[in-house]
Amino acid sequence: MAAAIERLLAELAESEEPMEELRSLRTAVSAAPLSGLRESLSAAQLGLLFSLLNTNDRQQIEVCVEILGRVLQVLDPAYLAQNCKAELQSGLSHPDDSVKVLALTQIGRVVSHTEGITEVLSSPEILRDVIHCVGAERIGVAKEAIAALSKLSNTKAGLDALFRSDLLKELKDVMAISDVIRYRVYELVVEVSSVSPVSLGYCANSSFISQLLEELTGDDVLIRATAIEMVTSLAQSQHGRLYLSQQGIMDKISNMIIAADSDPFSSFYLPGLVKFFGNLAIMDSPQQVCETYPAFLNMVFAMAMDPDPTQTPVALDTLGLLGGTVEGKQVLHKTGEKFKTALKRMSQLARDEATELRVRSLEAIAQLLTLPVERQTDDLLLLTESWFSYLSSQPMEMIRNISTQPFPELHCCALRIFTAIACQAWGQRLMMSTPGFAEWVVDRSVGKGKEAKDCKFELVGALLSSSSTREIFGAQNYLKLKSYLEEGPYYVSAVSAVTTEGAD
Repeated sequence: MAAAIERLLAELAESEEPMEELRSLRTAVSAAPLSGLRESLSAAQLGLLFSLLNTNDRQQIEVCVEILGRVLQVLDPAYLAQNCKAELQSGLSHPDDSVKVLALTQIGRVVSHTEGITEVLSSPEILRDVIHCVGAERIGVAKEAIAALSKLSNTKAGLDALFRSDLLKELKDVMAISDVIRYRVYELVVEVSSVSPVSLGYCANSSFISQLLEELTGDDVLIRATAIEMVTSLAQSQHGRLYLSQQGIMDKISNMIIAADSDPFSSFYLPGLVKFFGNLAIMDSPQQVCETYPAFLNMVFAMAMDPDPTQTPVALDTLGLLGGTVEGKQVLHKTGEKFKTALKRMSQLARDEATELRVRSLEAIAQLLTLPVERQTDDLLLLTESWFSYLSSQPMEMIRNISTQPFPELHCCALRIFTAIACQAWGQRLMMSTPGFAEWVVDRSVGKGKEAKDCKFELVGALLSSSSTREIFGAQNYLKLKSYLEEGPYYVSAVSAVTTEGAD
């Protein structure tokens, strides 16, 4: 195969109309093992392939990009930096976006390598061109540029180059192009800041983060909504949360929630504010967050009851997120009638609304009812049992009816609720008191498709994870469950057929 590639490259060097040779080379390169490609091309041959990108022929560019994409991925990043630096830089200003993406991808590999990053830092004009690609019209080009700069920032030398040199001005100039480009730069800044307290310090000292935080209370509600998404991403790291707390951002967002009632445009950014505190509660402490910022949970309950379909989904997701933890369950329980009313509303949505909202409700209910065996106490079991009873006068029948509807996503969501209660003794007793339920669980003809089979398998596994199942389900049903688990989710029993002479 290597000989064939060598021959095609030699023919390519002599050809004035290279398309036929390029197509043949693409086929050979695609078929060759990656290990063999590493020894097949010299720096001069790579240069030849790069030179063929300098054309207006779209097909030729496309084939060259495919070949180079395959070949360059096997080459050592340090080798690329030493032998293809000029070609990669040229690719950054190529009029075809696919060439830009190719160059940016390889530069991302180079700056992830110790020797490669040294080579790139010695040519700051390459990084200048990468920064300009953040402002490209095509989002795919911008994403690769952001990824490359983010990798560069994983080292102190990279941070110094980006935030303590003339490149900082380049980054700010690109940022000023438009609102869209400004938020691409914020995306980069948040990615870099999330790596470590040191990298966050670089971004903060360059004024990027303070500028982002100011946009939380800007006049444009859509920009405000995007800003809160970025701040939520920044809060994913512990040092990010600490910084935001020191800057008083948690209090600011809480006050924005309180003031939302008097803002007719709050529906644009309110879901983002709620998501921020929802994520904060899960990463830190549901009790601490809900007690420190009571406006958050009050707004979640208000949104759950809101007839506006744009507000309800985030409330459902947040209730499920909070109630998925033991501490969150206790926080919700303390709210008394507020949560009970919200749970009944979730049940109504699960029965009567459009499919997407029904799915969100059912998924949240499953999270609320989930209580792993190792976290079970008598009080928590009483809690989940009471919550299940609030869903309907006949909650088992309600969930069973949803599971039989001809919508795979609803079927699976219903199974997840059964899975949530399957390892709890009260749930097992309800299952056994429901006619035909034990047989239905091990009936493989119920539910078509991989996801449905996986969900049923998880239900069986949850039942068998509990020590009370054998006693409540009885020995015969228990053995059927064990057989089901041992056979796996996709087992099909063999059916023998006897053909008789003369039969049609």
